[in-house]
Amino acid sequence: MGSITVVFILLTTLVTAFISGIFGMAGGLILMAVLAALVSVAMAMVIHGTLQMVANGYRAFLLRDAMVWPVVRAYLVGAALGILGLSLVRWVPDRQVVYALLGLTGLLVWIPRHLLDLDIQKPGQAMLAGGLVQGLNTLAGVAGPLLDLFFVQTDMTRQQIVATKALTQTVSHMIKVGFWGLPLIQLAGWAAVPPVWLFALAIPLSLSGTWLGGQVLDRLSDHSFRRWMKGLITLISLVLLLRAAGAF
Repeated sequence: MGSITVVFILLTTLVTAFISGIFGMAGGLILMAVLAALVSVAMAMVIHGTLQMVANGYRAFLLRDAMVWPVVRAYLVGAALGILGLSLVRWVPDRQVVYALLGLTGLLVWIPRHLLDLDIQKPGQAMLAGGLVQGLNTLAGVAGPLLDLFFVQTDMTRQQIVATKALTQTVSHMIKVGFWGLPLIQLAGWAAVPPVWLFALAIPLSLSGTWLGGQVLDRLSDHSFRRWMKGLITLISLVLLLRAAGAF
């Protein structure tokens, strides 16, 4: 990994954390897309998963008193079944497939909420969410828009939603890191995984970008927030789908 690549990764980490700090999503999509273009898919998954795991874990810790544990437990059962299914299939997507999955995931924001009868507080649906989100997160690197669909119609408080989502995503990214990282280590040893110093530099940038984005969020109206969020994610998704199709 050359010095220019490292600098680009660190700058992207800061910028995408800033975007996620404003919109709560989109930054992860961009970061995953950039990483997939700079390094191997496996290394991109490990870097992205580690950064997201730390950020979500810290958020879950801060809001631990608001955690909805029945939802977490049911979700984890579904996630375990999802990762078991992926292990049995043994399918590893290439870079173009990752771009396609990322693009399609982002377009989920356009599904009309009234057409869905999803509620993650129902144990069966929490397990379904765990299996689907874990599978997509492991293969594409990002599954936030899909997970959001299961929280839209709940009667949970804002703090409960943020805390519960953060913990489920901490676990999802942890599993993703293991799913992609362990084969790397087995094939080429520890030299094949990203160096510790890269995370030591990237994690503070991620936390700083998140804080800066939060300052901008406080100045946006609800209307502006929704308009910019959907527009940004749609643009990113279309670019990713064009990249998957080989347009550039």
